[in-house]
Amino acid sequence: MQFKLSALVAAALATSVLAGGAPAPASQCNTGPIQCCDSVQAANSPAASKLLALLGVVVQDVSVLVGITCTPITVIGAGGNSCSAQPVCCENNSFNGVVAIGCSPVNLNL
Repeated sequence: MQFKLSALVAAALATSVLAGGAPAPASQCNTGPIQCCDSVQAANSPAASKLLALLGVVVQDVSVLVGITCTPITVIGAGGNSCSAQPVCCENNSFNGVVAIGCSPVNLNL
């Protein structure tokens, strides 16, 4: 019974984080530079799916977040290196800023 309760609590916590929990601190991004993206959308949104198709990219999870028109933020907290759009940490930034795949929102102030 205790194992079932632990598993249920763990699943609930994971779901709440994935469903739009608070953005993680920028210091927890270990997949490369934090990206500043003009927009962040699900891979199956019209804009993201069109760009992914043009690039020939197939994503397994159509609900994964995709950053669109992204530039790296290399130094957090330095003057002139802020993000006025959406700062994200992405798993795959190898598309020259056109798209970044597997993004999670980050808080630059933490």
